[in-house]
Amino acid sequence: MKTKLNYTLLLAFFALLTFSSCQDEVIEITDPSSEQAFQADSNLAALISDASINDGSSDNIIDQSSELSVNLPITVTANGMQFTINSEEDFNLIEEAFDEFEDDDDQLEIQFPITVTLRDYTEVVVNNQAELDNLRGDSTNEEEDDDDIECIDFQYPITFSTYNIHFQLIDVVTIHNDGELYRFMHNLEAGVLVSLNFPVTMVYKDGTTIEVNNNLELESVISDARNACDEDDDNDWNDDDFTKERLDNLLVSCPWIVHDVRRDHTNLANDYREYLMIFNEDGIVKVRARNGDMLTGTWSTRVTDHGAKITLDFDSLVDFTLEWFVYEIRSGKIKLYTDGGNRIILEKNCDTVVEHTIERIENILKECLWRVARLEVDGSDNEYDYIGTPLKFFENGVVKIRVNGELVSGTWDVLEYNGVFVLQINLEGRPELQLEWVITFLEAHVIKLESQENEMVIKRHCPDGDEDVKYIDEILNEGEWEVALYMDENVNETDDFYLYVVDFLENGWVKVTDPNNGIIDGSWLTYRNEEGVLKLGLNFGIEPPFMELNNRWKIVDISNNRIELKDYSSNGEVEKKLVFERL
Repeated sequence: MKTKLNYTLLLAFFALLTFSSCQDEVIEITDPSSEQAFQADSNLAALISDASINDGSSDNIIDQSSELSVNLPITVTANGMQFTINSEEDFNLIEEAFDEFEDDDDQLEIQFPITVTLRDYTEVVVNNQAELDNLRGDSTNEEEDDDDIECIDFQYPITFSTYNIHFQLIDVVTIHNDGELYRFMHNLEAGVLVSLNFPVTMVYKDGTTIEVNNNLELESVISDARNACDEDDDNDWNDDDFTKERLDNLLVSCPWIVHDVRRDHTNLANDYREYLMIFNEDGIVKVRARNGDMLTGTWSTRVTDHGAKITLDFDSLVDFTLEWFVYEIRSGKIKLYTDGGNRIILEKNCDTVVEHTIERIENILKECLWRVARLEVDGSDNEYDYIGTPLKFFENGVVKIRVNGELVSGTWDVLEYNGVFVLQINLEGRPELQLEWVITFLEAHVIKLESQENEMVIKRHCPDGDEDVKYIDEILNEGEWEVALYMDENVNETDDFYLYVVDFLENGWVKVTDPNNGIIDGSWLTYRNEEGVLKLGLNFGIEPPFMELNNRWKIVDISNNRIELKDYSSNGEVEKKLVFERL
């Protein structure tokens, strides 16, 4: 008996020695015991297996099944728009196509063949929609509970030691991912004992971790996590699975700008554009109108089986007073919707200050240059007159506009009337600016103003803080240029600019010398717009032929000797192309 025991220990020792000699690093192996070893038919084995099942819920917008996942990349057509889906982030492209209209019939077509992965990590090639439907079977039933535990996962790698019934070491297996763990657990043979080498780290769905040191702790942690989060196994990709608490916290986190309003299929966006909503924790919601008026109402939320709802109630804002279904929640945006053609779109803006002061407005105006991005007066579009001609607000009420390299001086002031802030501008020769402009929207980078039926938008321009703008300015400042190409809707009009010499000067003056040594004055400004696109604004007034170049051109290519500019139509097609080359 003694000899047999020694022989068994000797075999275990040589097996362990042989295994260790083949490894690049030392793995600490837990000593086997009845408490730490378990078999394939144990409750712990079942829990570990359930935690490693392939979760197919993240791509339900494509396959409408949590029982399988689609291997990426694939190509799909959503409501007539084709997308190549390379990652889970690209699922948003499909959702945006579906969300464009709330009351349409969303259609998704998959470009077959595709490969899908089942819950047991088996991969299957699917050649058409019928095969996919057959493979899903009844898996689209959202009411049935599934076995997979998605609220917790192992932090890999982990190692298992396997033993026979005599606790003799058979193997040590290193696991790197859920797929390997699932296959390992399901391939365990009857009678084989398994011991997980502790400690191991478990990761919850929210990213927090917990260290586990034995089987009892592991079984408890996985069991407790089974229903600890919303696994999002349904096919409602718009619900974002917000709890009431999370929705409430989001609403009160920052002010919200009203982006769109529709009631009874009537578009009211212009009536409520730039209105600001502030949700307070006490159930009070305040709405600041463009004229500065503050309207007060109440708000409350509830979560139903069909998603979250928010109730708004105002005495004087009837278009908002309704119980709204929270149709979509995504980063920075909330969409509210009810039957009958009613919807509200709110955009989060934490930079918006609800309570302005004259001092704060003045400080913002004095920070940088301001370019006129929109100007409509008496029904006429005047913004093109201000391309390349920024405003600068100075101390002591002095404002200057840079035209053809020269500064035209005037005065400015900020006034307050019953909580409404007004910007007054007085510039010689600029009557369209000399109005009492009500400040309807103010941020550090954009100010929107109205005066009766007139409106103006000015946007901040700080050239010293943008290295790309400084680089382009330096290239343009060096030497003289010629128009090497000008295309207007596929018509080549380059010859109209033959022998003209263009000189971009540092003070914003673009000096053009004509073939007869005459001078055409113009203004230029390089800037980056709110989408991050680099632009070159050119303004030659009514001087032919250069008046044709008045535009906010997109800079598509620049080198020391060449700059290429393009202008695009509303549907994204190139309408005009302009190329300057150095002489």
